[in-house]
Amino acid sequence: MPRPALLPSVLALALAPSLVHAQEAGGATLEGCAAISADAPRLACYDALARRAGAGPLQADLAAAQAREALDARTGDASGLARRRAANDIFRHDDALGDALANEGRGSLLDSRWELARDSKLGLFNFRAYKPVYLLPAFLTSDVNEMPRSENPRNTVTTPLELDALEAKFQLSFKTKAVENLFGDNGDVWMGYTQSSHWQVYNSEASRPFRETNYEPEVLLVFRNGYGIAGWRGRMAAVGINHQSNGRSDPLSRSWNRLMFNIGLDRDDWALMIRPWVRISDGNDDDNPAIEDYIGRGDATLTHVRGRHEYSLMARHSLRGGDRSHGALQFDWGFPVHRTLPMRGHLQLFHGYGESLIDYNHKASYIGLGISLQEWFEPRAD
Repeated sequence: MPRPALLPSVLALALAPSLVHAQEAGGATLEGCAAISADAPRLACYDALARRAGAGPLQADLAAAQAREALDARTGDASGLARRRAANDIFRHDDALGDALANEGRGSLLDSRWELARDSKLGLFNFRAYKPVYLLPAFLTSDVNEMPRSENPRNTVTTPLELDALEAKFQLSFKTKAVENLFGDNGDVWMGYTQSSHWQVYNSEASRPFRETNYEPEVLLVFRNGYGIAGWRGRMAAVGINHQSNGRSDPLSRSWNRLMFNIGLDRDDWALMIRPWVRISDGNDDDNPAIEDYIGRGDATLTHVRGRHEYSLMARHSLRGGDRSHGALQFDWGFPVHRTLPMRGHLQLFHGYGESLIDYNHKASYIGLGISLQEWFEPRAD
């Protein structure tokens, strides 16, 4: 687990891309724009310098819809096979229509985070923002879990832990793209990493230990979509492998593996990510039996960006009834502190089971307050 002395260095490394982005957006110069090597951010830098608004997702969606109609009309292909081939660059003689299809949704919220459109792609092995990155010096719980338990006897604590209700919490999260355009001009492989730590920094009697740190590496194969449903645009679908553990020995060891499915939709300044998952069995070596009946079998996160404010609501559930019906709700609010600062204030509220792995079957409420350097999405202009 990271030591307290290493925390500033770890934060600086993880947040460097966000700080660079904020610096470019806030103080663009011709020299600064010219120094950016990647095409897409260099063009965005020039556009910001010239106060020129780029084409939004509505224009990109309209162009894609017109391209579909043109392809269907030209070929008389009601099945849409021709347009799918064009989108995959098989029909090279029709580049204009293929480009329009491949750039559907360009500039949308989900495109800004997953580089879904062809012209949004920024290359391989560059650090990108993933989940929110924050530091909450004050994180208070309504019910301290002094006796973490599991249905596996060897993972049940027999002596109460010396814990305070007030602690600090921080989260680091980033991703990088390993493979681009695996299938024609679609299908990117992303590798992500998220670390969430609970630090008993005010607990001097117990030498200020890290109560819990959850490590979550994952690999996702992400596809661009372009369908509409009830005013929302389906932007992406993904499938991947997710591992989560706390890296501790018995009786405090907790870990599990999941096959993850992601469905992403957005509209204007709203985004919705739906993630059902299937647990991959650990066999007899299970630290936390029935964890899916507490942390759940899926979650959904609704996010709204309003200027420099960002609101998100996460809900998850076991998708079972009776005694197996459990879940959780989490609300996050990122709000501006000062116009010249890249950081924002961050408020977090949680109620339910599984705020961390060690508490997977422990129900409690939490409230945290601090700062964030990265929310789900970049702030919009006020």
